[in-house]
This record gives sequence, structure tokens and C-alpha cells, in this order.
Amino acid sequence: MNSIDQFVKNWGSKNAMVPINIDDIAELELKLKGVLPDSYKYLISTYGLVHTPNVLTKICDLNSDVSEVQDFLSLDDVASLSQLYEMSGMPKGHVLFASDCKGNMFCFKLSDCERNNADAPVWFFDYSAGTVTHVSPSFTEWLDQFNEL
Repeated sequence: MNSIDQFVKNWGSKNAMVPINIDDIAELELKLKGVLPDSYKYLISTYGLVHTPNVLTKICDLNSDVSEVQDFLSLDDVASLSQLYEMSGMPKGHVLFASDCKGNMFCFKLSDCERNNADAPVWFFDYSAGTVTHVSPSFTEWLDQFNEL
């Protein structure tokens, strides 16, 4: 979980982070009919909803091709926005967990959440293009790309 701790230390805005109760996470998993990756559950149960306003600035300064993350979604938003985005054209079977500043979303595939996983691949839903692309083989590796900036 070192990658996660480092990500929060480097990028997290300390203002709004309140750890999320593990029982609330379990309730979300029941709604989703899936098991969220342990790495993601560690992040939100230890730190809460991370807001990363400085990632975009750093990515622009470095002219990096990394897709910036700005906000991790509340548990209510994970459930409701996953359904809403599907109704708006996102392919079915994705669990949204974070957004960039343009309304694009980072997500897990529900098929990767059918059983307990320490980690899971991260996908990116481009709202304007209506496409989902693979961006990282795991949640922790996805966070590491920001740690390396």
C-alpha cells in the first residue's frame, strides 16, 4: 500500500479527506454485485475521498500524456454515476471511481470485481468519444504513474 500512501502524500488536498467506513463500502459492493479491489478500499477507508487539484498543473508543466485525476467519487456517486453514464452511452459493466476535470471517468470493469482481488486494472471512459480504454494493469500502478511525475 506504499504507492497509495505516497500518492496521498504527494497529491491529496488535506481539506476534505475523511476515511470511509468499511461497512459503507461493503454496502456499496452489495449494490454493485461486485467486490472492489483491496487497494482501492484501502485508499478510501484510510484516507477518504482524495481531491488532487495539483495533478493537472504538474501534467501540463511536464507536457505528460498521463490522464489527470482530480476527484475520487463518493460512494453514492460511484453507484449512481455508474448507472447514469451507462444510460449516456458508456459501455455497460463498469464501476466509476474517479473523475478528471472534464467529466471523463476512471473505472474498474465489473467483470474484474466478481471476486476478491488485491488489485484490478484501471480503465478510462472518455465522455466525448464514448470510449473506454485500458490505462493501467492495476490500481496501484495507476497511482504510481502520478507518483513518478
